[in-house]
Amino acid sequence: MNQMQHPRDSANLFERLEQLNQVGVALSKETDINRLLEAILLAAKKITNADGGTLYRVIDDRTLKFEIMRNDTLKIAMGGTTGADIPFPPINLFDQDGKPVNTMVVAYAFHHDTSVNIADAYIEEGFDFSGTKTFDQKTGYRSQSFLTVPMKNHENEIIGVLQLLNAKSQATGAVSPFSSEDQQLAESLASQAAIALTNRLLINHLENLFESFINLINAAIDDKSPYTAGHCERVPQLTMMLAEAVNNCAVGPLKNFSMNDKDRYELKIAGLLHDCGKVTTPVHVVDKATKLHTIFDRIALVDTRFEVIRRDAEIALLKTKLAALEKKDNQAVDAAEHEFKLQMRRIDEDREFLRFCNVGGEFMKPEDLERVKQTSGKYRWRDVEGSDADFLTADEVENLTIRAGTLTAAERQIINHHIDVTIQMLEALPWPKHLKNVAEYAGGHHERMDGKGYPRGLTRDQMSVQARCMGIADIFEALTAKDRPYKKGKTLSESLSILGKFKLGGHIDPDLFDVFMWEKVYLKYAEQCMDKHQIDHVDLAQVPGYVPPPA
Repeated sequence: MNQMQHPRDSANLFERLEQLNQVGVALSKETDINRLLEAILLAAKKITNADGGTLYRVIDDRTLKFEIMRNDTLKIAMGGTTGADIPFPPINLFDQDGKPVNTMVVAYAFHHDTSVNIADAYIEEGFDFSGTKTFDQKTGYRSQSFLTVPMKNHENEIIGVLQLLNAKSQATGAVSPFSSEDQQLAESLASQAAIALTNRLLINHLENLFESFINLINAAIDDKSPYTAGHCERVPQLTMMLAEAVNNCAVGPLKNFSMNDKDRYELKIAGLLHDCGKVTTPVHVVDKATKLHTIFDRIALVDTRFEVIRRDAEIALLKTKLAALEKKDNQAVDAAEHEFKLQMRRIDEDREFLRFCNVGGEFMKPEDLERVKQTSGKYRWRDVEGSDADFLTADEVENLTIRAGTLTAAERQIINHHIDVTIQMLEALPWPKHLKNVAEYAGGHHERMDGKGYPRGLTRDQMSVQARCMGIADIFEALTAKDRPYKKGKTLSESLSILGKFKLGGHIDPDLFDVFMWEKVYLKYAEQCMDKHQIDHVDLAQVPGYVPPPA
C-alpha cells in the first residue's frame, strides 16, 4: 500500500498538470450528472494512462454504487451515457453486525480516508481480491496495479471512490505500478471532481426542491377547484410540445428559432408558474358552474319563489271558486279553473326558461335577454320582511343576462386579475440569469397579437416566441379541457376551428398556428391529454386559416 516511486515514460509533469487544469475547468461547466461522472473517470484514466477504472458513489453512507466502468483492453464501457447498466450489486461498507468492511480496497479507502496504491493485486496481502481473480479467469485479463482514491467534498465528506486499474507505459504499453506522481495527480483530480459533483448535486437538489415547491403551489390551485385540476400541468406540457415543434421546424418564418437545454428549462419553469396568481382567486368565482352560482346555485331560490307564486295562485283560485259557488255561478267556476291552468302553464314555462338561462352558453340571444327582464317584472311577491318586491333581484337579473359563459363583468375582472398577481409575484423573485425571462414568458399568455389582450396590451412584436407559444397552449387546453364547470371539452376539429378563427382575428400568432398544424402538435397533445371520444377526424381544408407548409 506504499506509494510507488517509479520513473514513468509518460508526458512530463508540466503537461499533465496542464491537463489537470483543463479537466477542472471542464468539470465545473458540466451540468449533466451522468456526463460529469463519466468525464471524471475518463480524465483520471487519461492523466494516469490507466487501462481501466471504476467510479463509485456513496449511497446513504452504507454502500458504494457502481456508476461508471471502463476497460480499454476488454472494450468494456458501462454506466454514464452508454445506456448499458452495470450488473454488479453495490458494495457494502458494513457487515451484518454493523462493523466496517476493510477487506475490500474501495471500502478500506472510504473508512480510512486514504488512497490505496497496489503494485500487484496477486501478491498483495490484506485485501480480498477473489472477485478480481474470478473476473480475470473468465475474461483472460490480468488485473495488476490498482490506485484507489476517495473523493471528498468541501465539507470533508467522502462522496465517492475512484479506482484505476493497470497503469500502462505510453512507450511500450507494458503494465506497471502507479507512480507517486500518478497518485498525486489522481488525488488532485478526485478533489476537484468531488467539489464539481457536489456542486452539481446541490444545484440539482435545489432545482428539484424549486420544482417541487412550484408543483405544490399548482396542486393547491387545482385542489381549490376540481374543475380546473390538471390545467397547471397540461398548459406547460403543450407549451413545450409547440416550442419543440418550432425548434425542429425547418420551414416558415420561424425556421431559425432554436432552444438549448437552458432555454427549455426556463420555458418549463415559466409554464409551471403561468397561473400561480390564481392562489388569490376566490373559489366561488373559479367554480362558478352556472350564472347564479356563488356559494351555492341560487336558482333554487328562484324555484322557491315560483312555488310561492303557484301557491298564491292556488289560494286565489280557491277564493274565487268559493265566492262563485256561494252565488251558484258554475260558469265563473269553470272560467277560474281555465285561467288557473293557463297561469300554471305560464309559470312553469317561465321557470324552465330561467333555468335554461342559468346554464352558461356561448351566446345569449337579445330576445332572451329581454325576456329575463320582463319575467322579473311579471310577478310580484312578498320577501322575508313582508315587503312587496320584484320577482328577481337586480343582481340576479345581471347574472341571468350574462351574454356568454357564467361570469359577470366584475367576476371576469376578478379572474383576469390572476395574471396581474402572477406577474407581480414572478417579477418580485430574484431570478438567476438563466431564468431571467420566466416572468415575461408566464405573464404573456393572455396577451393578443393585435394588442387587445391583457394585462399590458402587448402586441406580437413586443412578445417573445415562448410567450406566444404559451398563449396558444393556454387557449387550446381551455377549449379541449373536459373538467370545466360551465362546458364540456370540445372535439379536436371544433377546437382547431376556433383556434383558426383566433389566428384570422389577430388573437394568436399566425406563424405559431401554422407550425402547430404542420407539425401536428394538436394530434400529439390529443393522444396524450384528450378523451378518445373527443379525437375526431380533422379535415385540414375546413380549418380556418390553415395553409399548407412551404414546399
